[in-house]
Amino acid sequence: MNDRKRQPPPPVLPPRPPGLEELALHLERNGRAVDRVLLARAWGFSAEMHKDQLRRSGEPYLTHPASVAWLLADLRLDLTSVVVALLHDVVEDTLTTRERLEREFGAEIAELVDGVTKIGRHLYVRKDDAQAETFRKMILASARDIRVILVKLADRLHNMMTLDSMPAEARRRIAQETLEIYAPIANRLGMAKVKGELEDLAFYYLWPHQFAALQQAVNEKVRVGKVATKQIGDRLAESLAQAGIECEISHRVKRFYSIFHKLRRQGVEVSELYDYLAFRIVTPELRDCYAALGVVHQNWRPIPGRFKDYIAMPKPNLYQSLHTTLLGPAGQPFEVQIRTREMDLLAEEGIAAHWRYKEGKAEPDALDRNVLWLRQLLDLHIEGEDSRTFMSTLKVDLYPDEVYAFSPKGDVFALPRGATPLDFAYRIHSDLGHHCAGARVNGRLMPLRTVLRTGDVVEVLTHASRHPSRDWLSWVATPKAKTRIRQWINMQQTAEAIQVGRRMLEKELHRFRIPLRGVWEDERLRSLLSDEGLARPDDLLARIGYGKVSVHQVLERLLTREQLDSPPAAPGRLRQAFDRLVPGRDAGGPIRVRGQGDLLVVLAKCCRPVPGEEIVGYVTRGRGVSVHSVDCPNVRNLLYNPEREIEVAWAGGGEGVYPVSLFIRTEDRRGMLAKLTEAIAKLDTNIRQIEADTENPGRGHIEVVLDVRDSAHLEKVRRALRGQPGVLDVSRRLPGSSRPDEFN
Repeated sequence: MNDRKRQPPPPVLPPRPPGLEELALHLERNGRAVDRVLLARAWGFSAEMHKDQLRRSGEPYLTHPASVAWLLADLRLDLTSVVVALLHDVVEDTLTTRERLEREFGAEIAELVDGVTKIGRHLYVRKDDAQAETFRKMILASARDIRVILVKLADRLHNMMTLDSMPAEARRRIAQETLEIYAPIANRLGMAKVKGELEDLAFYYLWPHQFAALQQAVNEKVRVGKVATKQIGDRLAESLAQAGIECEISHRVKRFYSIFHKLRRQGVEVSELYDYLAFRIVTPELRDCYAALGVVHQNWRPIPGRFKDYIAMPKPNLYQSLHTTLLGPAGQPFEVQIRTREMDLLAEEGIAAHWRYKEGKAEPDALDRNVLWLRQLLDLHIEGEDSRTFMSTLKVDLYPDEVYAFSPKGDVFALPRGATPLDFAYRIHSDLGHHCAGARVNGRLMPLRTVLRTGDVVEVLTHASRHPSRDWLSWVATPKAKTRIRQWINMQQTAEAIQVGRRMLEKELHRFRIPLRGVWEDERLRSLLSDEGLARPDDLLARIGYGKVSVHQVLERLLTREQLDSPPAAPGRLRQAFDRLVPGRDAGGPIRVRGQGDLLVVLAKCCRPVPGEEIVGYVTRGRGVSVHSVDCPNVRNLLYNPEREIEVAWAGGGEGVYPVSLFIRTEDRRGMLAKLTEAIAKLDTNIRQIEADTENPGRGHIEVVLDVRDSAHLEKVRRALRGQPGVLDVSRRLPGSSRPDEFN
């Protein structure tokens, strides 16, 4: 399911590793004084220390510190920052000591490199303790000199740009840490560009299929709306020029992770996304911002409640801008951001630009709001908080929009908005969540579905007989709660599958008058377990119970050909029932179950996959293997139990057609239905069913079920429909049921 080769390239590509002279010229072009002797010494020292080291990609290790230095030169930081970037790994990854660095390059550079250096894992028993202490050290060093954290962000950004060469598990771990820690740090420092690039790269590696689908959908929307975008831009320029307002106008598509986060938060599909486009007006003076806002509102109708004045009330990271959302000529919303040139620079580069404005003053003022939160964390260190408390405080501080709930003892826990007392229970301990029977919120008994608010005091009530329910999955909000609930349900289902598998195997062995206990001691069984990659006989019984291994396959390994050909007894009722439930014998069908030859295969009705699409199989109870598209929203709910996932593939060479539902959003025009059916007929495509209805004034939707041969045929139909005048969007129609038959 996670085939990296099928993915598009990462959303942010790394810079070409520069040479020494290129780096010096880059600094000079960005207005920085360059001591070429110092730069050459740092380059040579780094090259010498890393000379025998290679990156995972096979490149010389020097390409990494050189690229980090280039990224910092892009931010127009000073020569010291660039030198620190060249040297930032020599203490951590070579035998170089801080004392030697201080002798070679001075105390300032040595201190900055030390601030970026991770604390050794061997100093702590727990890995998370080492991680917490590393972050504590970095924050403390950054509170004294903000360049430490700027170097660390550039280091992480380049690592994310080149993450593809890492093993899959490392990619996910690093991407998750980036999303939880580094991107929020960049956000708190007002570095929107770095934050956006980190989030998009983390999104790319954590959810590759969703990223690819979203990228394709957004690019298609941009292509379709190209004319409308130009019309809005031209009208903006003309109106502002007539008003005598000097400005620069640009437009951009919102970041992919920002769009993805919004879709998940609002529970909508990509087809329902409209405000993916933002125009930016940059003016010389503050007074021009409000004048431009008036011109914009005279030309387009603003959407009520969507205007924000971040100039009068800046965000905590000092971001300033006017935001307004308007209705475009075709009724589609679009956003306009208005700010001064200084505000724009601070919005993109944040603390880096602010630091330059202070002319390289490394020690920030005590009341400097840009680093005030770092000062607050420094106070925590002075108060002697332990490492894990510090890490919790850091994460809480990085997510100011989250909910903070308290235990009766006064401990604070950060939870996402929408979290419930059950999330709170699992946040404290898994066993507390498993046996949660109720909760008191602010002293009152409340349902477990209650949404918590900041400041709530939550007391969890437990009972030994209470256990997780699958219904809990529909309203808990935290990943930890969902994972623990799924693990518990998985364990219960596995125990049931073992019992079913045991009964099925015992019944078949009884026909041959062989006791199950004797089979466990057979050398052939140990060989079968080894071939299947199983550790215990119970694992084999579970696979039989789930239907992933048939009893026939086990008997063929345990019995001789003479025994199989001449069973001493007729098949029992259990065997006959099993044969009816899993008739299998469908080797000639369009789907091949890898490693299996006798399982019934059914295409899921919720997503209706077609040849050419990536698919995944799910072993149902008594109905064989249900095959879904990997993009089917039900897959995430079904495959919480890995034992019931099975590898499937299109057999290839098959003939036939497959029903697919399409949902078409259109303008409410006369003859629209006739035009669309004519376009479909021209593509030699059969229509099984079609329904049309109107939505808002001037809008309509058509749901049609078509017969297609494969994904290429389907895409051809979609392109033809999108090209029809009045068609706004064409998407796969997924029925709204969130509880498919496979749950039973």
